[in-house]
Amino acid sequence: MPTTLYDQIQEAVAFIKSKTAIAPQAGIILGTGLNNLVDYIDTEVEISYADIPHFPVSTVQSHKGKLVFGQFEGMPVMAMAGRFHYYEGYTARQITFPVRVMAAMNIQRLVVSNAAGSVNANIEAGDIVFVHDHINLHPENPLRGENDERLGPRFPDMLKAYDRSLNAKGLAVAKKLGIRAHEGVYLGLQGPNLETPAEYKFAHVIGADMVGMSTVPEVLVARHANLPVLVLSVATNKCYPIEELTETTVDEVIAVAQGAEPKMRKILSGLLPDLLPKA
Repeated sequence: MPTTLYDQIQEAVAFIKSKTAIAPQAGIILGTGLNNLVDYIDTEVEISYADIPHFPVSTVQSHKGKLVFGQFEGMPVMAMAGRFHYYEGYTARQITFPVRVMAAMNIQRLVVSNAAGSVNANIEAGDIVFVHDHINLHPENPLRGENDERLGPRFPDMLKAYDRSLNAKGLAVAKKLGIRAHEGVYLGLQGPNLETPAEYKFAHVIGADMVGMSTVPEVLVARHANLPVLVLSVATNKCYPIEELTETTVDEVIAVAQGAEPKMRKILSGLLPDLLPKA
């Protein structure tokens, strides 16, 4: 039984490579309500999370729980149809294990999607937000503990965690397609409850545009592994100004995210020529 994180990653990678010869150029993490994007991947192999050594298993409604390998408009990709969250009971290291595996599979860019609440009065439900920075209020950091230099440095710098030049190109693609899109700051919280009015106001005051329960741990690990990241949020409900707040259900969040999925897919298609970092 592998005893180190590095060895566990190698075992998972070896298992995956025994199932597919695809060398993915990009990795995609699909968030709540966005799993339908996998229907537009020319799938060659699907692997259940339950079959992959050391992978957690998703317990969240709307998350399919499989790793998909194939071609997205000609680009070889590996996609997580369903992600893991800290509120499911996993550790921060467990929920980011798939990012470690993707990095070990030598992807060149990680694309992360999520569904989040808007705490910016100008961002409406259904809008797309390119994340350019984050605020981390998660209770645990996936980099906590002994550091393995084979995986990354002890103190990764977060100044350029997000590629703003790629965001700008994404915004231009969205404008050309007539899609409402913005650039903003994502606030990561533990969940699973939605926030109180006071918490939404707090998120707005400290500079957040979107608030959600994922993404930040994955970005931290991607940065640790020197893996470029693109993060797209779908605003699924408007949480600011406070007087516009209404009660929100998970079904409503999923419905809005699913409605916005075609927008995200079109933006990614338009970004394909720029998605991979230049040599």
